[in-house]
Amino acid sequence: MDISTWIDRHAAFDGKRPALYFNGTWTGYAGLRARILETARFLKHERGISRGDRVAFLGLNHPDMLALLFACARLGAMLVPLNWRLAERELAFVLGDSGAKVLLHTDAFARTANALARPGLFVEPLDALRDTTGRDDSNPHVDLSCMLLLVYTSGTTGRPKGAVLRQDTILWNALNSHHMHDLGSRDRVLTVLPMFHVGGLNIQTLPALYAGASVILHERFDAGATFDAIEELRPTLSVQVPATMQALTSHARWAGADLSSLRMIACGSSVIPERLLRAFIKRGIPPVQVYGSTETGPVAVYQTTDTAMRKPGSTGREALHCELRIVGADGADVVPGAAGEVWLRGGNIMFEYWRQEAATREALFEGWFRTGDIGRLDDEGDLWIVDRKKDVVISGGENIYPAEIELVLQESPRVREAAVIGRPDDRWGEVPVAFIVLADRTTGEDEIRRVLADGLASFKHPREIHFVDELPRNVMGKLQKFMLRQRIDAGERG
Repeated sequence: MDISTWIDRHAAFDGKRPALYFNGTWTGYAGLRARILETARFLKHERGISRGDRVAFLGLNHPDMLALLFACARLGAMLVPLNWRLAERELAFVLGDSGAKVLLHTDAFARTANALARPGLFVEPLDALRDTTGRDDSNPHVDLSCMLLLVYTSGTTGRPKGAVLRQDTILWNALNSHHMHDLGSRDRVLTVLPMFHVGGLNIQTLPALYAGASVILHERFDAGATFDAIEELRPTLSVQVPATMQALTSHARWAGADLSSLRMIACGSSVIPERLLRAFIKRGIPPVQVYGSTETGPVAVYQTTDTAMRKPGSTGREALHCELRIVGADGADVVPGAAGEVWLRGGNIMFEYWRQEAATREALFEGWFRTGDIGRLDDEGDLWIVDRKKDVVISGGENIYPAEIELVLQESPRVREAAVIGRPDDRWGEVPVAFIVLADRTTGEDEIRRVLADGLASFKHPREIHFVDELPRNVMGKLQKFMLRQRIDAGERG
């Protein structure tokens, strides 16, 4: 038994039931199953993929990515979804760290994929998959304990970590999502967020296929195309992040569009401005907040439609199959109403960080995942996120870790020291800001921008660069980033 059985069973009950809509074409569950088997046969017989092997995918959202995921599940292999926004250097690190044997890509990313070729890595386009009809399409000894997804999340040390999600993790997450959304076979899910993130893939898309529902898949978010899909295809559910919510609510079509098919949207990834929540409430669409991370599936804490309308800003209660604790500095649970670190435990939690035993031990304690976020529970048991213990900057739904930017900057001989923080931004939620102590005072901002362009995806580039004589530190030499935030709040550049 593996999670590709979901598609087998739905195809057996009603193969014509619509599973996916993409670029004007509906595919039924029988058609999706056929593509999964074709992909599994190719991977097994043409590329030697078996249990534990890693297969990477580079491209915008595409039905074949979902077929690839279920094919990997069938073989006991692992899918490594690559963030196409990353720079080649960053992608090369992920491919090397994961040890991927195959890199499949869409046509639009052929140049990048071919540039990433190395000995032992097959690089080929999705449409080059050669069918091996008549040969077996599965591997023995595959079950729900097999590792399935290797999703890289930027690390606080400056290097990304691969969170390992097993097949049973995906199942428990789907069950949590089923409860959160009251998800059923009659639902239509509109997926516009990138599926290389667990937000786009696991909050609604895979749970919809578990439930026998239909997925309307867009390559990427576009506000106009989103309005078209809502009015013409009548989805009942969608996942949005603050940046896409802002784009929709500020669009000329917002006030007049027929959004009546949506019975809720799920939203999350960062603290969401109340004005955006109120805008959806005003249109009669509950903005149901979900809290979690790559390491939690991500569906770990969520609102219902009732709490979404009553308590905008809360992230709700622990999921049906997840436990929640608020823990103080002494490792004990805090008193009700007090703030502490959010700890989570359940079948939806990651298995480990790939090949990082120390990081895994630090994150997981007796089964509890220590999120690094600070929260409190109100008198009804709803969670409110107070602050982030970690320095992550969440910009447009993307996690940006300052240490990663600092590492690239400090590799340059032109930079003596660098510190990166986030500042609020009306459009993106937050943007990164860099404070730099130069080794060569003749260096200008353009040169620093070139350093960043060589090593980082553009969405991670600091919105502002401030050159300073020194960084604030305490008597022990520890960097005091709160003083940099005070400078930003006061409008000071140096």
